[in-house]
Amino acid sequence: MLNVALPSIRADLGLPTGQLQWVMSAYVLGYGGFMLLGGRAADLFGRRRMFLLPLTVFLLFSGLGGFATEGWMLVLARFVTGASAAFMTPAGLSIITTGFPEGPRRDKALLVYSGTAAGGFSIGLVAGGLLTAVHWRWVFFAPVALSALILIAAVAVVPKSPRPERTRGGLDLAGALSVTGAILLLVLTVERAAHEELPRTLATLAAGLCLLAAFVLIERRAKAPLVRLAVLRRPSLLRANIAGLLFSAGFFGFQFIAVLYLQELRGWSTLQTSFALLAIGADAVLSPTVTPRLVARFGNARVILGGLVLAALAYALFLPVGADWSYPAMFPTMILLGLAFALAYGPLTIVATEGIDEGEQGLAGGLLYTSFQFGAALGLSAVTAVSTAAGGDGRSPGALLDGYHAALLVPLGAALVAAVVSAFGLRGGPRETGAAG
Repeated sequence: MLNVALPSIRADLGLPTGQLQWVMSAYVLGYGGFMLLGGRAADLFGRRRMFLLPLTVFLLFSGLGGFATEGWMLVLARFVTGASAAFMTPAGLSIITTGFPEGPRRDKALLVYSGTAAGGFSIGLVAGGLLTAVHWRWVFFAPVALSALILIAAVAVVPKSPRPERTRGGLDLAGALSVTGAILLLVLTVERAAHEELPRTLATLAAGLCLLAAFVLIERRAKAPLVRLAVLRRPSLLRANIAGLLFSAGFFGFQFIAVLYLQELRGWSTLQTSFALLAIGADAVLSPTVTPRLVARFGNARVILGGLVLAALAYALFLPVGADWSYPAMFPTMILLGLAFALAYGPLTIVATEGIDEGEQGLAGGLLYTSFQFGAALGLSAVTAVSTAAGGDGRSPGALLDGYHAALLVPLGAALVAAVVSAFGLRGGPRETGAAG
């Protein structure tokens, strides 16, 4: 819902483009930064508990975001809600993966799950446009009511988790803090690269890499590591996470630029923008219906590759966008992105969690969603930096359009690299390359 509200938030609070993208990036940083800790917490303390408690925090801080009067207040609320979601999401995913045996039934469940996520995207676009037409603050207040309904339903229907065996050493807080700091500094490096002096940019990059190295050392020595590094030696899991990171970077970067193009350059209303992007939500129907049949016939790896190639094609078709493009000229990009998401998202989830012990399903989900959210933060930062450097912070239509054209190369490049990475999966095992099941 927030995507289409960004220009209204900018106008009301007077935020520059660089700070505006942090309204999005603060959420994905909190989400991606704490996802590994959230996944491990679900394995250690129970999946149901780690779904319900963070959902309550999410509800409270979403409401606080609606009362924000300064940009920093909004960014803080978004960060906390993102961190709360970081505990909910792997818990929810692992409830599904541990509730079905590995094979066709779990694959079907995960593809239905990805379809409901797409449905939320579609509903959110329309609801965001309607709510922003009243006032952008309702984009924050509406999730409070929705979260309350989810909380009531979850208490009633989510099964209680068996009491997990306690692991010596408890949660790896040092690992969680170091990896969160590394993600924050690396994204900050990308965001500031276009308008900061080179020495400061390099210093931020070095600090981020040092924290990342510290995270690896901590995990090697920890009694109960946040990430058991041996898990990362699985080629299929590694490919799924890299491809997911790049796919997410392209998708969120494109969406950010498309919203600014439609509303700030073309002057479209929030509701018009919502309906323009609605075709992307076609994967809500395709994911649980068409994708399982394609996976059964061609295997996960081929379906993922097909989705990434379609994403690259979609971005390429939007590259020559002009100041007066009609919607029919934009529609092929939107519908191809919906198809690409349907083909890539669910199968990536399957590949990233298959073959993982039940006691580490939360970790596997945390790794995948960390990749998705880290990719989203990098994509948002990269398109903002490129757009600003190319003139996208200018006020003339020509300067804005030049910035958008340059920024659109970022999602195209990310999709192409993701396709190359996923192509190596064509040489993988039967669950990747052959018929599912």
